[in-house]
Formats: sequence, C-alpha cells, structure tokens
Amino acid sequence: MTELKNKILSSKNIIITTHKSPDGDAIGSSLGLYHFLKKFDLNVTIIVPDSFPSFLNWMEGTSEIVIHEKNEAFSTRLIESSDLAFSLDYNGLSRIGEMGKILGNSKSYKILIDHHQNPESFADFSFVDTNCSSTSQLIYEFIEKLGESSKISKNIGECLYCGIMTDTGSFKYPSTTDRTHEIAASFIKLGIDVSKIHNEVYDTNSEDRLRLIGFALTEKMKVFHELGVAHIVLSQEELKRFNFKKGDTEGLVNYPLSINGIKFSALITEKENEISLSFRSKDHVYVNEFASKHFNGGGHIYAAGGRETTTLTETVEKLEKLLKIK
Repeated sequence: MTELKNKILSSKNIIITTHKSPDGDAIGSSLGLYHFLKKFDLNVTIIVPDSFPSFLNWMEGTSEIVIHEKNEAFSTRLIESSDLAFSLDYNGLSRIGEMGKILGNSKSYKILIDHHQNPESFADFSFVDTNCSSTSQLIYEFIEKLGESSKISKNIGECLYCGIMTDTGSFKYPSTTDRTHEIAASFIKLGIDVSKIHNEVYDTNSEDRLRLIGFALTEKMKVFHELGVAHIVLSQEELKRFNFKKGDTEGLVNYPLSINGIKFSALITEKENEISLSFRSKDHVYVNEFASKHFNGGGHIYAAGGRETTTLTETVEKLEKLLKIK
C-alpha cells in the first residue's frame, strides 16, 4: 500500500471511471474518492459513460463530472492522457461501454475497486471484496489502508454514505454488516445529515415518476404465485407517456419482491438501442449467474442486470421460457 500510495501521489493526470447508468454507489464512491484525492492537490477527473439520475445532483462535485456520451472527444483525450485510472463499481471493461476499449488501450496504471462477483483481469492493482456492501464502503477501507483516515471530511462522508445507503437498500440487504454500520456511524460523527441525504435521494420524486410507478404496479406487473416469480415490462411508448427521465425506474424492480412468497423479480424496459433487464431475488434464489448466462449481464447474488438486442416481445418470451412460465 505504501508503494501504491506513492504511485498515486506522483501521478499527474488521474481519472475515475464507473459503469454505465451510474447509480448512487457508482457516483457516491467516485465523488468520495475524488474529494479525497483533491486534498493532495492532484489533477483528478471523474468520467462516466452516460448520464446519472438527477436525485444525485445534490452531492458536491457532480457538476465537474464528464459524461462520455455528451463529450466523446474530450473524454477520450482525458482517458488517453491519464497516467493513473481508477475503475470503480464494475468488474469488466465492457461495463463502461465505448469507454472500455479506450481505457483498455491506454497506458495508464489501472486500479480496480469493486464488490461484484467474477472480476476480470484488466487492472494492475485490484482491491476487491465480493462480500462487501458497496464500492463506497471499499473506498473508505481503501483510504484507511493508505493510512489517511484523518483526511475523510464531511463532504467525503456524505458521498460515501449515499453510496452505502443506496446499495444496501437503506441498510436492509444481507451484505450489511456491523462494519457497514460502524463506517456509517463515523460519517455521522463528522456531521453529515442522514435525514437530508435520505430525503434528497428518495423523497424528491416528480409527479410523472410517481404516476409511472403506479401504472407499472397496477397495469404492468404480472405475478406468478405458484412459481414465486413476478415481472414488470415497460415499452418505450409507455415510458414516454410518463415523460421518463434517467432514474425514474430506480428501485421499481424491488416492489414485486415485497409480495409474500415472491423470490424472483424482473424489470424489463425497452431502451432506444437495447432491452434492459434488472433482476432481484432473495432466500436461495441467485440472479447473478442467471443474468450472466442468459442475458449478457452480471452483478451480485441477489441483484443483477442484463441486456438484449432483440425486441421487447422476444426478450419477454425468452425470460418466461427460462422461468418456465410458458
């Protein structure tokens, strides 16, 4: 860690990257690390493949994030000119879309910090714990191992707390441990306002988003009690009807899983160029392998995702056949 610390501190151009469709943990961990590195007066830039939900904009530093799909030339130059690159919250270069090839071809020293299963061997240094609650928790532990815990400030704590909170489902998922709560408590001691953070993330819905959720649950949710399975399917037309914005379906896949007896839930949404699938499960039903084997995806044991390039109808038929619904 001493050697790694020296390498980080001697770097002239550092980039922090995270996965497509960045969530609370992706943005929270990236900003937490960003603010930490800036304390050493390092030149640091966060680059994300595409836009992130507006309910994360309250975190300090979001306005500085470079979005690749909106500024490809600038983003590419930053990646190519970097001498050190952090890969946060993803286990393979394919998870960052077009950026993956650019980063893979770059000469930068690559540091992977992640908690997803089956990490690929693309990094020069890996700090991975698949049992950890979140990448944000790992960023805290990474800073700790660098011997720089005293540098963790209130704004770093806010970002990392947001990442931990969202990736643990507000501390309810099995990955939440006593260590997770200890780290969260240390942020509270720094003065973060946990009520405000929760409100910013969960209680700033637009009317359109609430109506979309209501429509999805009343009109689009199908429940197969005998199989312990449920799914929600949303087309582009339906999403547009409710003025869909990035993040509007965040957490929607969890609702069917709260039905008594349901152990597998899927959300299938039609995007412009592909079909997106999100899976959640509990008890002894594991979705990571299912997503990886059948839908070009992956993730965690109880939370995973995938994608298809066929039609929405064909994707639903494939899923239902695999689940023995038909």
